[in-house]
Amino acid sequence: MNIFSFSPFGYEGALVSVEVDLRRGIPAVDVVGLADGAVKEARERMQAAIRNSGFEFPPERILISLSPADLKKEGAGFDLPIALAVLAASGEPSLPVESLSDAALTGAPQATKEDAVLMNCPVLVMGELELSGKVRSVKGIHAACSTAIACGITRCIVPKANADEAREVSGMFVYGADNLSDAFEALKNPAYFTSGSSDTNLSGIPKNAECINGVFFIPVIEGFEFAEIKGQKKLVRALQIAAAGGHNLLAVGAPGCGKTMSIQKFPALLPLLSKDEAQSTTRIWSLAGLLSPAEPLVRTPPFRMPHQTASLEGICGGGPQCRPGEISLAHNGVLFLDEAAEFRTTVLQTLRVPLESHRITLSRAGRSTVYPADFQLMMAANPCPCGNYGSETKLCLCSATAIDHYWKKFSSPLLDRIDLRVKVENKSDENLLEEKGISTYELRLPVAKATAIQRARQSGRNAGLTPEQIGKYCILEEEAKAILDKAVTRYDFSPRATASCLKIARTIADMEESPRIKEEHMKEAVSFRSVYNHLGDME
Repeated sequence: MNIFSFSPFGYEGALVSVEVDLRRGIPAVDVVGLADGAVKEARERMQAAIRNSGFEFPPERILISLSPADLKKEGAGFDLPIALAVLAASGEPSLPVESLSDAALTGAPQATKEDAVLMNCPVLVMGELELSGKVRSVKGIHAACSTAIACGITRCIVPKANADEAREVSGMFVYGADNLSDAFEALKNPAYFTSGSSDTNLSGIPKNAECINGVFFIPVIEGFEFAEIKGQKKLVRALQIAAAGGHNLLAVGAPGCGKTMSIQKFPALLPLLSKDEAQSTTRIWSLAGLLSPAEPLVRTPPFRMPHQTASLEGICGGGPQCRPGEISLAHNGVLFLDEAAEFRTTVLQTLRVPLESHRITLSRAGRSTVYPADFQLMMAANPCPCGNYGSETKLCLCSATAIDHYWKKFSSPLLDRIDLRVKVENKSDENLLEEKGISTYELRLPVAKATAIQRARQSGRNAGLTPEQIGKYCILEEEAKAILDKAVTRYDFSPRATASCLKIARTIADMEESPRIKEEHMKEAVSFRSVYNHLGDME
């Protein structure tokens, strides 16, 4: 029987073959194969776990080989595969296949003749061992199972706490081990393994999720009701369009105007991820060790909000094993930079390539990895360092040089990739509290319509339309074309800005289930792309 484990590196990682050889000599355990300190320490944990689980530890000299030999192995996930390989090599007696028909008397799964064939098939094993023999959870299980399936390995033994995560990989048969004894019995009995429910598109969707037009949303909980927002109809409308088409957004306004609070409610407008989107997102979160047992398959779009002091490596990812950064953790979700001008200039400029290519490449010590990074960028900023520039009631204390330096952090190439720009007014009308806001449910209705249309029409959202798709799907009426031509001349739009207007207008048309882009759709799109934010500017 071939036992494999998994060595994570970046997004891909690699399978590791675990081999054990018993030979004459002074009793000792040697590990070869470029193992780090945590893997070498597995020798001591493995010996104690085997003895404390009631097994005989082999008195011979033990050689443990981890292949490929030139790949560095890290982490505690090798404890369980090494222990099982040692037990299998030592000929430790276990329940024979021929007598497994008696296992039904003890409540164990009953093996068949077909199971005897599977016993010689390779198996993926991961888990950390306590000295008592209990198996502890490890990270990267989803990534390991995905890699194993791609290599033709269809069985895995993982910690019981990670079993649901592994079952979300389609085609994988899983056994969740609570201790070393259970894992060893499962190694000899394929009947113990069970598959998950990942073949259904409803896998991972919360039972209380709200379904609108065939599109699922998370339940509206406290703090995510848009009806609480008063006097910011323009910003709320921009967030609705952003949710419907996946567009990037920049909100500029004075402190306390409500831009941060509004954007923090944005996840309530995002549809749950499709099954294909959830698989890649779950793999990244599994590698980062962020998966929750309550959500083994990430169907809720990520919403990442790093602090302004975040380093370049924290945003992009890195480290010896190229761990994912905030850009990759926001894959298929949102990266929100509050007080965006306070982030380092290098951090802001690093966003340019991932926003365009939807991926990020990391290189370390002669190796490289590519993480998917298809995220929405949301930014909130003040108009100046003190926040009072342009205010009619407050005095701005910033010099022209300070304001110029403040906005130079946002380079033109970065701003050109922002589809929606919103100037948020700081309103304090006494009648503001009596104003009726738009509920989250009402905002979701057009978002659901647009999402259903995009999923049926193309792969991806309107914000990611290619030039060929823009020409195919963005069909303009004559009045809408005239509006766009006038805007290109008046605002000196770049080709990217022109394409952005078309994509925004396509989203607005989808929200109204209109096959063609009309005049009012293009007017609103131009108003969000230009700096004036007034529909009447194009009259």
